[in-house]
Amino acid sequence: MAKFQNEGEYVPSMLMLGHHRARKVTVKSGAGVLGKGTVLGQITADKKYLKSIAAATDGSQVPDAILSEQVDTTSADVEVVVYIAGEVDQEKLILGAGHTLGSVDAVFRTKSIWLVKPMG
Repeated sequence: MAKFQNEGEYVPSMLMLGHHRARKVTVKSGAGVLGKGTVLGQITADKKYLKSIAAATDGSQVPDAILSEQVDTTSADVEVVVYIAGEVDQEKLILGAGHTLGSVDAVFRTKSIWLVKPMG
């Protein structure tokens, strides 16, 4: 007879809740390690992405997408998948300096990204 053994607890890390849309973008080098759920903004001049910082003046100050996985951009540009639409667990977002859930929510709603506080 088979025996079942507890090998630990599985805790899902669901950033996106339900349907979503994604695409590949390039995250600019020099930003270091960026975690899954980081809010990104697009640089106007070269169309690459950086962590969105409210005080930036290169276009990346406007939240545009959400990083789907951790990336290391310390020494090179990285091509990665980002979420561009759908429902996201607001508690898993990583916000840049000067941003709040309210400030990114106002912009994300115009892009069909909906911040949700999961029940449970």
